[in-house]
Amino acid sequence: MPSFRLLTKVNRFMDIHFGGTRLEVIKFGMYILFPIGFMYYFGTNLDSRFSVPDFWPKPEMTHKIPYDREEIAEELQRLRKRRLEGRDRRLARERELKELGISRDERSEGEAVEGGT
Repeated sequence: MPSFRLLTKVNRFMDIHFGGTRLEVIKFGMYILFPIGFMYYFGTNLDSRFSVPDFWPKPEMTHKIPYDREEIAEELQRLRKRRLEGRDRRLARERELKELGISRDERSEGEAVEGGT
């Protein structure tokens, strides 16, 4: 623990060399320059410093929202076809399970046991 005599010497040094107005000017300079320096360091050359290649999808990979009547009709037809294909797959699977003699309740119980719940 520093002695009282050392603390008084430090205080006397601060009063002589950095007392009053000079200390306030130095503090004000630090308050202004630190955030500016921080923003300059992190604000320049952002593309090469903080970029992750291929993070965002390319425009051709994203959804294209249909605006014309024809595009909307095509999209609805595509969604309907997709839904019906999924329905056909589900019905075919249920027919296969029915042929094997597995009911819907037994299947759901088996999936619950396999899932660990």
